[in-house]
Amino acid sequence: MSAGMIALCGLSLNVLSLLIFGLDKALAVGHKRRIREATLLTLSLFGGSIGAMLAMTAFHHKTDARAHPAFVWGVPAMFLLEMTLLTVFFGGQ
Repeated sequence: MSAGMIALCGLSLNVLSLLIFGLDKALAVGHKRRIREATLLTLSLFGGSIGAMLAMTAFHHKTDARAHPAFVWGVPAMFLLEMTLLTVFFGGQ
């Protein structure tokens, strides 16, 4: 898989993550059925951590460390893991 294809997949995952986090925030405000936290974290784990962090900041969603430690600490940790893996696999190219 080329670096351009990986970049396109990463961009797509981050946009999707941002939109899903935004949807979850809208559902929370409307007191409707929510998106599972496992789904949100899985999106972050598989490449959507930047979109997740942007959404958390923009929508002030899942930002309380006492109520949502997996998001406040886990999403940035996933971002660091993703950047480390990208550097290891594509750093020399």
